[in-house]
Amino acid sequence: MSLPEQLLLSDLLRRRVRCDQGIDHGPGTVAWMHPPVHRLLGWISKPSAFGDRRRAWRLDQLRGLGELEALVQGDPADTDLSTVDRLPTLIEAAVLDRRGEPIGTVADAAVELSTGEILHYLVSRSDPRLPGSSRWRLSPERISDQQPGQVFTGLNGLDDLPLARASVRQEFLRRGRRWRDQFQEETERLRDQFQQAGDRFEERLEGWIEEEPVWESERRGANEAWDDWEDQPPPARRARPQPDDEDPWLS
Repeated sequence: MSLPEQLLLSDLLRRRVRCDQGIDHGPGTVAWMHPPVHRLLGWISKPSAFGDRRRAWRLDQLRGLGELEALVQGDPADTDLSTVDRLPTLIEAAVLDRRGEPIGTVADAAVELSTGEILHYLVSRSDPRLPGSSRWRLSPERISDQQPGQVFTGLNGLDDLPLARASVRQEFLRRGRRWRDQFQEETERLRDQFQQAGDRFEERLEGWIEEEPVWESERRGANEAWDDWEDQPPPARRARPQPDDEDPWLS
């Protein structure tokens, strides 16, 4: 079973750990990391629902990922809850802007599995435990300093960071803006088509008005023929025979 090149820390912790002996060592709970160099060393699992026993796994022990399980090889290091609570981590640390004001919380991290390098952190504006909340990508280069529970940056706000995942509300607003833009483009396209069709109709109408109708030319031709006929002189009348004229049939 092959491993991806990159993995979110949350995807690793949500899986139950199963070793090559088939033993279930419980779900992942927290990350084992070295914050000064932004590297994930491993993670901690909780083998039992009760008690303080914990088991630490190195990242290089990870051999595969199932849908619900993280497959490991080798033995873990046994530890307890008090030791785990002292492990340094940036997860759930407050992100501060250039004025020292909190602008979000580190909710997750993207890890390169071959080296454990943390490529970037995911910052949430609201409670990171809320489902569907937005995530902004914070690269280690943007972190100017760090203390337990705090990450200092030179940001003016989260809008200075690229958005990695939009919340349901923001996704709805983004899609609404896209639908609005598409509707406006379609409306403008139809308006242009109607305008062009109207211009063509107006041009044809003007040309049709300027042309002389057939019946007008026929009427004018008939009037001209009538005028020509009236201008002609009347035909010569034949002389009526007089009574004194001899009728050759009466002789």
